[in-house]
Amino acid sequence: MSMVLLSHVTGNANSRQALLAFYERNMLDAFYTTLAWNSQSAWNRLLPASVSKELNRRAYPGIPMRLIHTSPFREACRLLSVKCQLKALYEKHNSHFSISRIYAHVDEWVAKAISARPPTAVYAYASAALETFRAARKYGVKTIYELPTAYAQYRSDLFAEEAALQPDFADTIHESLVDPGWTHRIDEELALADQVIVPSGFVRLTLPAGIPGERVQVIPYGAPAVASGRPSRRSEGNRKLRVLYVGALTQGKGLSYLLEAIHKVEPTVEFTIIGSRLGTCRPLDAALQRYQWTPNVPHGDVLDAMESNDVLVLPTLLEGFALVVLEAMSRGMAVITTPNSGALDVITNGQDGFIVPIRSSDALAEKLSLLANDRELLKSVSESALRRAQECTWQSYRELLASTVNQVLQPAKEFSHA
Repeated sequence: MSMVLLSHVTGNANSRQALLAFYERNMLDAFYTTLAWNSQSAWNRLLPASVSKELNRRAYPGIPMRLIHTSPFREACRLLSVKCQLKALYEKHNSHFSISRIYAHVDEWVAKAISARPPTAVYAYASAALETFRAARKYGVKTIYELPTAYAQYRSDLFAEEAALQPDFADTIHESLVDPGWTHRIDEELALADQVIVPSGFVRLTLPAGIPGERVQVIPYGAPAVASGRPSRRSEGNRKLRVLYVGALTQGKGLSYLLEAIHKVEPTVEFTIIGSRLGTCRPLDAALQRYQWTPNVPHGDVLDAMESNDVLVLPTLLEGFALVVLEAMSRGMAVITTPNSGALDVITNGQDGFIVPIRSSDALAEKLSLLANDRELLKSVSESALRRAQECTWQSYRELLASTVNQVLQPAKEFSHA
């Protein structure tokens, strides 16, 4: 049986599904991460509920702890620094507990583990794979690389352009989103990968031209379980259209264009914002005073908010694959978003959602006005979105991912390298 070593710094939603895909098929050699909490521990019952809840976010139920390896110190210090607002310790790329440094640490740690006991293959993520892949090459270990967002140089160029176009919102494009010094690192990681996994056709389009197409596989992420027993309120025509935005309050999400669009259709909509602020921005301050805003809520509460709203608007300039799109669809929401959200892989424009150009407040306003004035169309799109979400399951993601990795591991298959 071919065994896969999986590494991920924080254990986010998609990496957890990859972990499950390998474990449930007896393909998992080991999982390397920073923090992993044992939710069955006696400490879980003794700790304050708020602390236990936070720690359980780093639990991996169903995965034996013997397969999980951790290096918690730096990540714990980063989280504590963030909690205490000690920005000098984490905010800059060269800060002692910055996410960049933690990525590099995990990369080096996993490389040593491979040298000590080589698996059949290693599955690693962007910015934390360079030393891992170098070690894997020495021992004939297959290298599988996931790039969950757009190529680094593409991101850097787009954000620089956006800061010039929308100077009032430039400070919300947080420095941590753009790290030009890591572009070369990403290039080396891509060159060392036997297989590149991306979550959307959009990410594939941003890759440099030198990567052979046969080495790139698009595997879209999945939707949460579709809600049952939803209240039937989509076709109500005697109230305003309920519009929701969920995400960081950054111009990288196209925030200025969304606020312009809402202003154009304001008499016909109720607008709710869920998300944390980044940087300083006077127009954003004014909008947060004008509309309903909640800075931070648990994920379950976000899904509940989706139950009571009609339309999710995400005019993002750059995502790998916006999980919030499928989450909204799983709650029967109509979605208005851009091609740069990765949603073209799951949305048929005009049928189960709407795709509009980036940087177009007019296009956003047009679709909002259309849905506000045509509640039968809203109902039709919402129902189609729900059906589409039922097809885009995490189980389907796991099956395609495991199948792709198995193909990489076939001994007769040869791969070329950039």
